[in-house]
Amino acid sequence: MSKTITSEVIWQPSGKYLESRVAGFMRQHGINDWRELIAKSNADTEWFWKNCMEYMGVQWHKPYTRVMNSDRGFPWTTWFEGGEMNIAANILDFHMEAGKKAGDRVSVGKDHPAMIWEGEDGRSRKLTYGELNKLSGQVAQCLLKLNVKAGDAVGIYMPMIPEVVAVLFGCLKIGAVAVPVFSGYGPHPLAARLNDAKARVLFTADAGKRSGKLINIKAEADEAMLHAPCVEHMIVVKHCSNGASMTDGRDMWFHDVVLNQEPAPTVANLPSEHPSMYLYTSGTTGKPKGTVHTHAGALAQIAKELGFAFDCQSSDVFFWVTDIGWMMGPWEMIGTMFWGATMVVYEGHPGYPEPDAVWKIVNRHNVTTLGISPTLIRMLKSKGDEWVDKHDLTGLRLLGSTGEPWDHDTYMWFFEKVGGKRCPIINISGGTEVVGCLLSPLPVMPLKPCSLGGPGLGMAIDVYNEEGKSISGEIGHLVCKKPGPSMTRGFLGDPDRYIDTYFSKFPGIWYHGDWAKVDEDGSWFLFGRSDDTIKVAGKRVGPGEVESVLVEHSDVAEAAVIGVPHPVKGETLICFVVLMPNAEFSTELERELRDMIGARLGSTLKPEEIHCVKVLPKTRSGKIVRGVIRKKYLGETGMDLTSVENPEALDYVMSKQKA
Repeated sequence: MSKTITSEVIWQPSGKYLESRVAGFMRQHGINDWRELIAKSNADTEWFWKNCMEYMGVQWHKPYTRVMNSDRGFPWTTWFEGGEMNIAANILDFHMEAGKKAGDRVSVGKDHPAMIWEGEDGRSRKLTYGELNKLSGQVAQCLLKLNVKAGDAVGIYMPMIPEVVAVLFGCLKIGAVAVPVFSGYGPHPLAARLNDAKARVLFTADAGKRSGKLINIKAEADEAMLHAPCVEHMIVVKHCSNGASMTDGRDMWFHDVVLNQEPAPTVANLPSEHPSMYLYTSGTTGKPKGTVHTHAGALAQIAKELGFAFDCQSSDVFFWVTDIGWMMGPWEMIGTMFWGATMVVYEGHPGYPEPDAVWKIVNRHNVTTLGISPTLIRMLKSKGDEWVDKHDLTGLRLLGSTGEPWDHDTYMWFFEKVGGKRCPIINISGGTEVVGCLLSPLPVMPLKPCSLGGPGLGMAIDVYNEEGKSISGEIGHLVCKKPGPSMTRGFLGDPDRYIDTYFSKFPGIWYHGDWAKVDEDGSWFLFGRSDDTIKVAGKRVGPGEVESVLVEHSDVAEAAVIGVPHPVKGETLICFVVLMPNAEFSTELERELRDMIGARLGSTLKPEEIHCVKVLPKTRSGKIVRGVIRKKYLGETGMDLTSVENPEALDYVMSKQKA
């Protein structure tokens, strides 16, 4: 049995948190508390989205006539039928004249700070809303002169620099479809995405910087072009001046073809369902899955989450450690600009050149909202408290996280050491497929450690058992029972795969592939991906559950767990741990860790082996790549390592064939 809510709650809303934007929405509609709000918004999603859009002051070129149309069934629902609008008109044009009111927001004016950029090499730049609007308009005009039309795809393969934001917004201004691609990907994943989207133009940079190293992005893009004949033009930002080669007739310097343009106006009359972005989700193996996000649907979800969950205000300085190639990049850029806040963009590794790179930025720019992944916090925590203690983080009022389940100790370190026990952790979870959240806390609700609060507003979320019955108090499948406006309109060019991925397990219900649980007090928790499930002697366990136990030990900084074949048990657990500084691996420590897992999860799940490694292989966004670890351990060849930032870490994973 879980403890009572009073003994488990670590954060209670008070003061200004009870006056946040979501509280204002509740007052406007006579809703008494957050439980009633979630229940009403999910029982009547049409009511919620209609009133949410009005409350947020979303600007329409032509009002919609119908909130949603599910005549073709849940998977193919369309939203805001008959309406016309543009994301760019809401996030840039709206703010050009200060003092305009629309719903619960007020335009900030062209001189308000829009962006603070920092590079790990010490360079920095700032842009106002007016400057960002001008640069985005110049990008748009450049695209028009290249004969790019509304609906044409434009690839974005760039480091996190100011121009990447302007390119995204420039595409939106004219109705071109932005295709952000992680700049750490190699040529083949890049080419696969460009070909799938039929991108006609690619924006890139000569190079980027990461952990003190020069990343030759242009050379990777050049190789990708050998396999992406759809791309007619490549526009290159001179960011590092590393002498990148340029191909006559195809390649152009950004400063030559963008900065001399007269800014193009925003095309405001795009249909609500006009695509804004193709965001890819699949890793780098197999055919990538292109998720299709519309102007009205993406803006509805993103603006709601930044406004209601993160209470984003024009006075906020918002910093999420992310990349344009991950969903959180466009999410942050669109959401902060909608509400008139100031966004921090950082190019580099969050632990370089010293482990306090993030804390320095928070201190220097008085960041009010900091978002970061649990894995990155585990890494920064392992470097020692002194790196945090030397900086003033008292300007923070909200913390954010996403990407994976938390373990208790790391969550509490983030809450206590970084947030000073003052700030709620808005721990969100959703996916690229919905360009937003299925689960999200609100600043008006009490929070327990590692909780995700409750269902996202207007998202009709539930937990099902294997028979498709709603359950609580036990782990089951996270599902969504009704359409949401930001859900992908299929997979680009592959509708059957879309149906098979989300609607085949529970017909007519969106199956998200996560393990979830609702406790007796209505707090929601996640336990990892259901497709990562390991089955040991008939008992199922998610690797995240085991990893959470391992990192509770004071000597363990990080952990990765995989399942491998076993002749008797079917599968068995193999664990890899990174130790805290000055800790030593020993037979006694190995026994302690094995016993901790047995005591917490049952003796059946005691691991077969526990290995100490110096570092774990991760993506640039900080996710541990268990699949790659498993393949290396099993001695498999032909691994695609383009998404792995530190492939040398695999040298520490001894192949089973060699063991």
